[in-house]
Amino acid sequence: MNQPTPAIVPQSAVRRLPRWALLLLCLAYIVPGFLGRDPWRGADMTALGYMIELAQGHTPWLSPLLGDLPPETDGLLPYWLGAWAIQFTSPWLAPEWAVRIPFVLLLALTLQATWYGIHELARSPGAQPVAFAFGGEADPADYARAMADGGLLALMACLGLARPSHEVTSYLAQLTCTTLAFYAVAASPYRRWTPLAALVLGLGGLALSGAPTVALVLGAASAILTRLQSDADTEGRQRQGWPREASLAAACVTAAVGALVYQLDLAHWRLVWPSFGETRSLARLLLWFAWPAWPLALWSLWRWRHHLRSGQWPLHLGLPLCFVAVSVMITFTTQPADRALLLGLPALATLAAFALPTLSRSMGALIDWFTLLFFTVSALAIWVIWIAMQTGVPAKPAANVAKLAPGFVPQFSALALVVALAATVGWCGLVWWRASRDRAPIWKSLVLPAGGAALGWVLLMTLWLPLLDYARSYTPQVRSVLAVMGPEPGCIQTVGLSRAQVAALQYHGQLSLQRAGLQDECQWLLADIASWPASERMVNAALWELKATLPRPTDKNDHLLLLRRKGPAR
Repeated sequence: MNQPTPAIVPQSAVRRLPRWALLLLCLAYIVPGFLGRDPWRGADMTALGYMIELAQGHTPWLSPLLGDLPPETDGLLPYWLGAWAIQFTSPWLAPEWAVRIPFVLLLALTLQATWYGIHELARSPGAQPVAFAFGGEADPADYARAMADGGLLALMACLGLARPSHEVTSYLAQLTCTTLAFYAVAASPYRRWTPLAALVLGLGGLALSGAPTVALVLGAASAILTRLQSDADTEGRQRQGWPREASLAAACVTAAVGALVYQLDLAHWRLVWPSFGETRSLARLLLWFAWPAWPLALWSLWRWRHHLRSGQWPLHLGLPLCFVAVSVMITFTTQPADRALLLGLPALATLAAFALPTLSRSMGALIDWFTLLFFTVSALAIWVIWIAMQTGVPAKPAANVAKLAPGFVPQFSALALVVALAATVGWCGLVWWRASRDRAPIWKSLVLPAGGAALGWVLLMTLWLPLLDYARSYTPQVRSVLAVMGPEPGCIQTVGLSRAQVAALQYHGQLSLQRAGLQDECQWLLADIASWPASERMVNAALWELKATLPRPTDKNDHLLLLRRKGPAR
């Protein structure tokens, strides 16, 4: 027996979101963060280091090394993509620019696959709104398009998506591959070969990007979920027998990926069981990282609960729920937790989209007012602090910046100012559009959250970019190292440096690094302060004298020790 749908949507509510506006919003979200910035510390810098080593032929493609250190994960596909981009664009583009080209495309593909996945789910009979007695309900095609627009807006509004989706790391590749697998299952009732290709690319890409277990779990869940679906189709749009066919395809692809994982020895368990304090921290992460999608997702599950209680687990609810459950599960058992939660954002945005047809006018107004206040105040704070950095007025924000980023010299860019002003004017226009009249489209409640997220990201990547580069890159610290050593320092031994530090010293400083203990011809030694003095089996500390302690300006716990050999090298 079909359960009553909570979606009551007239045709006036599925008005088309102008394609130019949606594309402009996507462009404003994608481009900032990939252009103009330095590689940031951590995974972003580390990935660039491995990509350069591969592109220059300094290390094997199947077992890359960076300063004699293998990657922390087994996912080599992102490194290959970056290395191929460097080789293809050399010498016209700098490596840090070249490696971002494939990742720009990955982020764009993520947004596109999310839109099409939600569109296909919204076409399913169980997701359709109530049919009115005298007609006037939403046309299925228009309804599916409006739902997809709302889901894409919900994804871009998620606060946790911005930074990790603009770094050249395996996490963006995993996000894209997860979204491809999501789209594949969503489109399986209506197409055969395109979803199959997307599923192969999605699960295979996940396995080769450092998430083989996630690939196998999602593949198995997809096979089970599609098999539970009914073959009945009241509107004749689904292929007859598609649940059995789709389930078999998902099982075969999963088995093939499992064989690949076994053959390449990719399955290495890295489970981390959180303590009570860590669990509370993860709960706080869930609150802000997926905001504002998660409250809408919970509301969606509540309003559509009768469909889930029936045991049928319709695809438009079961599929995103499975993907979100897997993401949350690995968030609590793997590190870094925020990158694991990243994989569930497209599915969470899908659930948020299915809340839109059930929202009351008062709840929509609450979302609008909260979003308006939050992002307007945030944008105002960014502008005030930027003005303080440039002029010294107001004095307190300028003093706070000087305290938190000692040595930082503000820079003025006319282009950045023009872009920031254009984004701010666009936000004002969007607010005026939303407040000037009662707009009917169901996606209206997510226009301000998505626009506000894009505004904040654009302002940060224009007005604050010099400050963020100073705070989040290794460039100031590497410059300090070069200033002490002088020109042509020769080879340098290292003790306890992280992969990111090695990559930064090699890329920014063009230094020749050797791990301590491999040879003793170097006049200089760089050590992380926590790793010195080193073991006598690695290096004889009595042969070295401290020349300088070089902190990273914005991190009191990140210090490099620069030592020089006391006597002549032997």
